[in-house]
Amino acid sequence: MKMRITAALMMTASLGLMAAGAAAQTEVDTHVMAAQTAAGTDFAGTLSVLCIQPSDGTDPGVAQRAANAGKPRPIPARDTWYAEPAQVFDNVYWLGTKFHSSWAIKTSAGIILIDTMFNYAVEDEIVGGLKKLGLNPADIKYVIISHAHGDHDQGAKLLQDRYGARIIMAPPDWDATMKATNMTGGIPKRDMDAGDGQKLTLGDTTITIIQTPGHTLGTLSYLIPIKDKGKTLTAAYSGGMGFNFPRSPERFDTYIASAEKMRLAAKAAGASIVFSNHSMYDHAWTRSRVARKAGEESPFVIGAEAVDRYFTVLRECAVAGKLQLKK
Repeated sequence: MKMRITAALMMTASLGLMAAGAAAQTEVDTHVMAAQTAAGTDFAGTLSVLCIQPSDGTDPGVAQRAANAGKPRPIPARDTWYAEPAQVFDNVYWLGTKFHSSWAIKTSAGIILIDTMFNYAVEDEIVGGLKKLGLNPADIKYVIISHAHGDHDQGAKLLQDRYGARIIMAPPDWDATMKATNMTGGIPKRDMDAGDGQKLTLGDTTITIIQTPGHTLGTLSYLIPIKDKGKTLTAAYSGGMGFNFPRSPERFDTYIASAEKMRLAAKAAGASIVFSNHSMYDHAWTRSRVARKAGEESPFVIGAEAVDRYFTVLRECAVAGKLQLKK
């Protein structure tokens, strides 16, 4: 009799665990579905990168990054990454590779550059790209680094040393950069700290810098004024998306709060454009090559409702990622 009671209790406990597991998975699925609904067909790349995750919440790239730690990144063949530069708005120039983006904002007093990509691309894509577009790289006054990962910051030292450009990063990412020992392209001298809500004004243009920690602790996003054939628009720049960070509930909470913070900031500013530093998120490489006919709207203009959905995808995928963490 005692054995039967014990077996019954064990079965009850097992069923309880199964029910709890099913409920937890249902909650994950609810947030993934919310992200899918928000993404629609506009942000399929963002959805696949952020919401298609291992069921145990682990980072699938940890082993690979550990194996490559301390090793120089091989330089890929130029024809696999090189892309022609393009003017995409009256005051905005895209200087990216097929995968990464750097953006030049032309003002009445010089250029504000956002991100510098890998060191192997800075000479061809940024220096050469500006020249191809009839701009002078010596006019770069400020370089804002969205976050301290090599695919976005390795070219900073070249631009600082050659042209005297001021380099701007958030303090936590400056701290990480100063501790680097083998940064390809060299470590820039520590320069300007970016404050939350800081207004960076150069000539007739003011960019709002917003601290959005999560992807890194110093990730920056921006609100950028756009001039387009007599119209004034606003772009919301999303500075860091992937979950390749030390995964913990607290770090995901930071990411979630930043995604919502940027969604609300973009909404308040009436942003109708999303810029990113990877074309998988904003289709920058593809859109930069679209020839506009007279009277046509830019393919970069997606509307305020779509911008809102973009940041919703980030938030909902992050909530799902947090729920999938190993307990």
